[in-house]
Amino acid sequence: MSLKSDLQYRFSDVEFCNMCGSPVHDHKVLGRRLNRSQGGNPRCKVGITTTIVKCSHCELIYSNPQPIPVRLQDHYGVKPETYWSEDYFKVEEQYFHHELRKAKELLHFEPGMKSLDIGAGLGKAMIALSKAGFDAYGFEPSSQFYDRAVTKMGIDPGKLQLGMIEQVSYPMNHFDFISFGAVLEHLYNPSDAILKALGWLKPKGVIHIEVPSSKWLVGQMLNLYYRLMLTDYVTNLSPMHQPYHLYEFGIKSFQEHAQRNNYQVLSHEYYVCETFLPRVLDYVLKPWMKATNKGMQLCVWLGKSES
Repeated sequence: MSLKSDLQYRFSDVEFCNMCGSPVHDHKVLGRRLNRSQGGNPRCKVGITTTIVKCSHCELIYSNPQPIPVRLQDHYGVKPETYWSEDYFKVEEQYFHHELRKAKELLHFEPGMKSLDIGAGLGKAMIALSKAGFDAYGFEPSSQFYDRAVTKMGIDPGKLQLGMIEQVSYPMNHFDFISFGAVLEHLYNPSDAILKALGWLKPKGVIHIEVPSSKWLVGQMLNLYYRLMLTDYVTNLSPMHQPYHLYEFGIKSFQEHAQRNNYQVLSHEYYVCETFLPRVLDYVLKPWMKATNKGMQLCVWLGKSES
């Protein structure tokens, strides 16, 4: 099935929640989502839709069926310049600063600890980690991003692998700190990705994950707007166009997954980020999101169980 002139997908039905394992027949259908920007009136847009579902047990939001590209580089083979201006290639002084501070606090940091950035992109987090005293490694599925990381950002190719998480390998119990920054929502099997990363993690190591929150206030507001427009569309996810999100996560998604797989959720917090609404509304919405834990991004910190 072709969605654009050169993008082809197959669709895979979901039977169980990827994080908590509960059966799909217990989950709630939220609505449908177009394979393009929906705007104020999605009924006027032409495209293909998929159903958006929320797990009634752990709050994971996902598309069912899942759109899977015939060629994975249709998702990841876009030039970085297509997304960002030249300024994006600059590593700001405060880049990854909060995450580094939290990681060092949880790790009882010592210089030379090994880190792994999953989905390293242009290598900006690897650069920040190196400056902070980590021995930084990473891998990236996009050949275009990998090339820019090496040739434009100066990343050592000996420390950056090209490949997907299903393809790359590292020694067991090897890294002190592993980061999934804006990665897990793009993967078809986030559960397996977390478990693979836990295998690479040292016994007292820490995993950092940042994902879209299923409790985001602005998303809930836009869904209400679509209901008032008497449509069954929802704004959750963007499953068949850039940036190809397949999931939104609740903190219960990780708590239930941790319980099933014998690891620990060490800490979590919500990032407010942007509202994408008229700026005048930010004065009300951002404080409200911060007070009610309904920010756009969920950040969780994981560790291996001591037993």
